Amino acid sequence: MRMVLCAVALTLMLGGCTYLSSLGVYKLDINQGNYVTQDQVDKLKVGQTRQQVRIALGTPLLTDAFHANRWDYVYEFRRQGRMLEHRQFTVYFVDDRLARWEGDEMPPPPAEVARAGGGDAVLDKSLSTAPKTGETTWLQDLLKKLGWWQ
Repeated sequence: MRMVLCAVALTLMLGGCTYLSSLGVYKLDINQGNYVTQDQVDKLKVGQTRQQVRIALGTPLLTDAFHANRWDYVYEFRRQGRMLEHRQFTVYFVDDRLARWEGDEMPPPPAEVARAGGGDAVLDKSLSTAPKTGETTWLQDLLKKLGWWQ
């Protein structure tokens, strides 16, 4: 009876732990905003119309009624609830013509990243919670001590 109560208590405690990502709720990868690359920024030239800028960069995420001469392109990427990437790029217009732009360093185009062998695979390796070959998790070690794991 005491063993059953310990097992139930352990289960309830582990169920309430949110810091253990392997036991937590699955969180989707979230891409939000405008993914702007360096080759898109290279297409910008001072004096372009709003339509030409929209063709080069896409529809802006933020257009403010109080700042009609400013478009903001914001991009965020979250994996497992953690912010991995945040970029902001802003273009400014004067008399409906592109006057200037500023923002974070933009990534290379996807084709160039694929050629270099980078991209999402690099992110996956950095966030992997799987044990390395021959290693066991703390839960497996506990179950082995209790004789419930082979």
